[in-house]
Amino acid sequence: MTQGLEIEDLSAFYGAAQEAFGISLIVREGEARALLGRNGAGKSTLFKAIMGLLPVQARHLAYDGQSLIGLKPHLIVRLGIGYVPEDRRIFPDLSVEENLSIGISPARGGRASWTLERIFTLFPNLAMARTRPGNRISGGEQQMLAIARTLMGNPSLLLLDEPSEGLAPLIVETLGERLLALKREGLAILLAEPSLTLARSLCDTVSLIEDGEVRFDGTMDAFTAGDFASR
Repeated sequence: MTQGLEIEDLSAFYGAAQEAFGISLIVREGEARALLGRNGAGKSTLFKAIMGLLPVQARHLAYDGQSLIGLKPHLIVRLGIGYVPEDRRIFPDLSVEENLSIGISPARGGRASWTLERIFTLFPNLAMARTRPGNRISGGEQQMLAIARTLMGNPSLLLLDEPSEGLAPLIVETLGERLLALKREGLAILLAEPSLTLARSLCDTVSLIEDGEVRFDGTMDAFTAGDFASR
């Protein structure tokens, strides 16, 4: 049994329309995998399928040996999968600290629990803005808040849907440093991105999705050495 996320031959649907076709990949415990592809390639569809937000058909879809097929999203979260959607979905009228407090769940498997103090050490900008409403902080701080709120649920796997979207290069670099620190602590990451900018510094392995299908699956070194990176 693989400790981590296992997907084999997964198809996902929006109503009658099929958006993912026979996707297979593995994210092992402590691994960072990039899910690369242009906008509309199927990255967000896969995340929603993993989280139980879309109907799926799959030969195998499991986390730490527990099948995810048919589970409600809140039960999937309880298994240790945290999801940061592309649109962030922070609460704009609540303060940074209130946003974080909403996400609290118990730690699992003997891991150190995420606390406000630990979050503010990792994201010092949020510490300085702890009393500000979510709609009164910058876009980069909102993205960090979305990630931090998910961390308060104490996940062992983090699904990140295009976290660098709309952010300035310097903010993306800072975000990459924070994510690398999380990886070093043993958090597994599945990072959906349209480009290599963030993924190259963080991820060990790559799945390239085109038209809802995996076109490449391998190491980051093999990906960047081939012609896939120029697509």
